[in-house]
Order: sequence, then structure tokens, then C-alpha cells
Amino acid sequence: MAAKTKSEIKDRFVVIMAGGRGERFWPLSREKTPKQLLTILGKKSFLQEAVDRVLPLVPAKNIFVITNAAQLPEVREQLPKIPKDNLIAEPVGRDTCAAVTLGAALVGARSITGVMAVLPADHVIPDPKKFQQVLGDAFDVASRGQVIVTIGIKPTEPATGYGYIHTGVALPAPEGAKKTKTTFFKAERFVEKPDFERALEYLNSGAYRWNAGMFVWSFVTVTNGLEKHQPEMHAACQRWFKVAAQPAKLAKVLAEEYPEVKKISIDYALLEKAQNVIVADGAFEWDDLGAWPALARHLKPDAEGNTAVGEFIHVDAARNIIFDARTKNRTPIAVVGLRDAILVQTDDAVLLAHKSQAQKIKDLVKKLAADPKFKKLV
Repeated sequence: MAAKTKSEIKDRFVVIMAGGRGERFWPLSREKTPKQLLTILGKKSFLQEAVDRVLPLVPAKNIFVITNAAQLPEVREQLPKIPKDNLIAEPVGRDTCAAVTLGAALVGARSITGVMAVLPADHVIPDPKKFQQVLGDAFDVASRGQVIVTIGIKPTEPATGYGYIHTGVALPAPEGAKKTKTTFFKAERFVEKPDFERALEYLNSGAYRWNAGMFVWSFVTVTNGLEKHQPEMHAACQRWFKVAAQPAKLAKVLAEEYPEVKKISIDYALLEKAQNVIVADGAFEWDDLGAWPALARHLKPDAEGNTAVGEFIHVDAARNIIFDARTKNRTPIAVVGLRDAILVQTDDAVLLAHKSQAQKIKDLVKKLAADPKFKKLV
């Protein structure tokens, strides 16, 4: 990767979205300590790894983390190198368009020529160097013109849990610009989560990428996009921009205005409407670790396909995911005749679910939250 000048680095920013609740990873993931703040794989939390991945490209003072009030103390604890004022709590959750708008206001207050990457906090990317190559190229391309860059991941299976991007022709490097190692495509259209047959068709065509929710754009490009497609959001961005350099004043304005902001994803609000979207080919391993079954992809299975974290012994059990997160009174987990199950044990709860029903754990969390007897477990 070519060395960047100080002025180029100074104008690069990263906004990390870290306000999710990770409900499908209950009982390990809770409201105050959701998935992105947990250490499930390796020795650092997903959020810490997300920050580490971008530090070679962006200085710590240019990294913002948008979270919520319940998670803010733990975020501060985990990220001591990020300036305190760069860790922002949304008063209420209003989906990704509001968070992007807030991120744009924060970046614009530092540099109106700034280029910002918007990245999730909870993804697994085993090879940081390959990711950094793609992200660095995306920064370069986004800084040169009025384009929205989204990083698309080449599908490895007919997954039905992701949105897809239909890619068009590969784009040549602009005249006079050095060719990047990353291939960029025109984005033809965004496609909702498909059924299995359609997903298989997308996989076999080679013309689709998974929508990983990673975007790069200049402050000018994103605010122009909001002005054209979401004028109310653009107006909010302008108001927040004026107070973004004053943390106390910003917090007060957000507390007053944020609850009334439209709840909509950035995909619906801007990406699917804009005509200037291009796709960076995300040629690196990637997993959003959306639910417990995904964990099996990152753990070594035994001869019967069981993956376990903790002391586990079984007879005639196969393809199970066993996770012991207890910190005290840890005992062996013994299983007989169980197939395709998820068994998670924490100090105060046990989850037993069929792998095929993993998405319904989110419904279980809602049920727990509605019951006074179990609300403390959420």
C-alpha cells in the first residue's frame, strides 16, 4: 500500500457503529454488554478488533464510535486510546441513517474535506491486512470524486440472511489516477434478503456481492446525498454540525431532537436511491457472526462436528455448539444423543435451542424483557 501524506491521513475518518444489542447471542450478549463488547474469539472484543483494524489507516483522534448510554461506560473502558469526546451515545436507537447523519456532522466539524468510512463494530475479519488494502483503496476513490463506495463481499454460500448488491461492469481507474489493487464495480441495484433458490442463482452468477454494511464517502458526498434523498436528515445534520465541536451542547441537542428523528436504515434512505454508488470488491474473509450457529465456522470441530468452548463430554451427540461462559463454579457439560443444538451456559442463565431456530432467540429476548421475573436477564 502506498504511503499516504500527512494531509491525506488527517482527512481520513472512521465512524464505527456500536449501538446494537446482539440479541441473537443471548444469554452471553446483554443490553449493557452486547456482542460487540464481548470476547468470544481471540483475546479482544469485536469492537477492540474493529478499532485495531483501522488504526494503521486512520489516527485514533479521527475514530468515532457511536453507541448508546447503557453501553458507553464499557466502550470507554475498552477503548482508552480513543479520545473520550469521540465516543458518542445516541439518546435512543434510530437505525443506521440517523447514526450516519450524526457521524457526518462529527466528521464535518473536524474537516469539511474529510472522507469517512462507516463500519460495523461486530464483524469477524481474520486477515486485517487484506481488509486494510481494500479500505485504503476505497478511501482513495471516495476522496477523488462524488461517489459512494460500499464494500461488497463475494458470496461463499447461498446465504439468505444477507442483502445482496448486483454489480455491473468493472470500472477503470480515472484518467491520471493510479490503478488500485482493489476492483471497483458500478452498483446496479440493492436486493433484499432472497430465498434459497434466488441466493443460489446470485452465487452462481458471480455478479452479486453481500451487502456488509461498510461504506466510504466524503463529507460533501454524503451530505449532498442526504439533501437530495432525505432532506429532514440533512437539516438535522446541519444543526448537529454547528454544535458537534462542543460535546455538552451536542448532547443536549441530541437529547431534544433524536427521539423525533425518522427511524430508517441508511440502505433504504440513501444507498438504494442514489445513482453514484460503486462497489469495492471485498476480497477478504468476512463473517458478521449474526447468530450462534455462525460461531461453528470459527471453532475446530470434533469428529462428530461438535464445537465447544469449555469442558465438554458426550455420547452419540453431533453438530452441536456448546459454549460455557461461566466465571465461577464451572463444571463439565455432558450431553447424550443431542443433534444440531445450541447449548450456552452463563452464571445466571442456560440456553438450549435447535440450530435451525437460532433466529428466534431474538423473540425469546423480547419475551424475557416483557416478564418482570426475567427482565433482569436482558
